[in-house]
Amino acid sequence: MPVRSVAGRSIVTRRAIVDVVRTAVQGSYGVTGFADPSLGRRLLRWVGLDRPGIRLSTDGGLQLELYLKVAYGIPVAEVARQVDSAVRYSLRKATGAELASLTIHIDGLRYEPSAVERAQAIERAQPIEAAADARPDVTTTASVEGAPTRRRRPKTT
Repeated sequence: MPVRSVAGRSIVTRRAIVDVVRTAVQGSYGVTGFADPSLGRRLLRWVGLDRPGIRLSTDGGLQLELYLKVAYGIPVAEVARQVDSAVRYSLRKATGAELASLTIHIDGLRYEPSAVERAQAIERAQPIEAAADARPDVTTTASVEGAPTRRRRPKTT
């Protein structure tokens, strides 16, 4: 037999809403962090009085503004769609509230070189000829991906 709910009131704090939103955003693919929209906010965060990237207003419903940094090379529109979906779902599930408006600002791209690019940079720093001269029985060749592979030279008699 289903249990009927009793009419009542529940109170959700702003901090709880911000924590739910922060968790949803950080779990989204392509988001590398939050951005600070102004110098005043940066100073408040430095002192420890503010958290970056989320502005919440309750005038006329829940209105949310997000300031994000996105990974370089990921489609920004796709990241924004995914963040929008994750935030709306998390708030609906945790509090039962709907957002009146959600604004997503992309304030920057974060570039982190991949492992292949690091390997190529190391190769450029150490010439292949110098490595081959150090060990005459081993030659170094570059594979298709750019990572070095080693093979033994056939012995000549």
